[in-house]
Amino acid sequence: MSVSSSAISSIVGDLANDVGTGINVQAVVAEIIAADSAPMTQMQQEQSTFSSQTSALQNISSLMATLQTSIQSLSDVDSPLTAQVATSSNSNVLTATASSTATAGTHSVVVNSLATTSSYYTQNEQASATSTLASGSFQIQMAGASSPTTIPVDAADGTNTLNGLASSINSQGLGVTASIITDAGGARLSLVSNNSGAAGDFTVSNDTVGLGFTKPVTGADASVTVDGVPITSSTNTVTSAIPGVTLDLLADPPGTTSTVTVAPDTTQASGAINDFVSSYNAVVQAINAQYAVDSNSQQGVLASDSTLASIQSTLANDVNFSAAGNGSFINLASMGISMNDDGTLSVDASTLNAAISSDPQDFVNFFQNSANTGFAQSFNSDLNNLLSPTGLIALDENGISQSSQALSDQISQFQANLTTEQASLTTEFSQIDATLEQLPTLENQVAGQLSGA
Repeated sequence: MSVSSSAISSIVGDLANDVGTGINVQAVVAEIIAADSAPMTQMQQEQSTFSSQTSALQNISSLMATLQTSIQSLSDVDSPLTAQVATSSNSNVLTATASSTATAGTHSVVVNSLATTSSYYTQNEQASATSTLASGSFQIQMAGASSPTTIPVDAADGTNTLNGLASSINSQGLGVTASIITDAGGARLSLVSNNSGAAGDFTVSNDTVGLGFTKPVTGADASVTVDGVPITSSTNTVTSAIPGVTLDLLADPPGTTSTVTVAPDTTQASGAINDFVSSYNAVVQAINAQYAVDSNSQQGVLASDSTLASIQSTLANDVNFSAAGNGSFINLASMGISMNDDGTLSVDASTLNAAISSDPQDFVNFFQNSANTGFAQSFNSDLNNLLSPTGLIALDENGISQSSQALSDQISQFQANLTTEQASLTTEFSQIDATLEQLPTLENQVAGQLSGA
């Protein structure tokens, strides 16, 4: 690395003034090194640009990953687009929920009776749950069981108290749960079936202990009439009456008909659409910012990057997707999603909700179909290509990284050369400084010798 001619000229011009006094070696060397550092400053600026490009690409890539998540939600067969909602005209009698497999329609439902859970309690109260019972036994027989189970009450095995008796029953897995009920009058044994309906009914008999078992509730199935068809259910949750719909029975007022309506869930569907639009707009706005000209007439660091132009082109093609022959819904505009001048999208909520409700099948088919050629499916495929480890974005980031690393190596070498040059110059100018300081002495010596001659 050579010293610049301008720096040398400046230094030479100043040396005449330094005779006898020496020179500021550090200042002189610093001036030369500063002049020779100009190329490194330029390289550092270029490296800063590479860093900014990487950050900008990573930001756009992150926004596109969010966009892909919203697109995948639209392409999934169990997506919010296929969600159905069921409502009941008498929510105090029954409520309803629907899965995506339910079919839109209305149904008449009459709850004739609710499912009940069989239970018993002992009428003869004991002083406490630990009071000693008389020895004996009783039998429990579950509905459908071929024979009853004998429950002994015996001091030998600790079943001669209500606590011991309840523990013994619960350990046998009979299909009933025993517990102790205590009130001001004392303690009683309670037996409740683990299952509702007729199949969960049970009987208690042959009580030789004198506990006085009473049966307040007999297990019975729920009785429901759906669209005129009688249906029974062992529980108050009915899943087989209307395909894809679950009915939760709450009350059975005589002669009351409830209407259950199944329809597309516009809230979920429109929410998913708006999520897509929001995430799409975020990507477009980030790209637009790179092409925008600032107050210094400068564009973003990716304005000349061909990858950015490719992303922009791909996204534009995707949102202009057309599905010919798909009824009323052939493009985004046909369902209230329009493009603005800056490339972002806007949603007309009323038009979108009407589209979801008017023809649910064609609406869903626009986004996804059995041939995997729907809007969301095609869009997701393009995003996969862009965001894959071998996609354009990854390749671009890798290229920038390699260029940045090569430049970093150049800067490191340049800095090493400057350090070597600085050391060399310091030695040279230190010698010059010593010589300049000795010149007056030499002049005097020469003058003395001349005068003596």
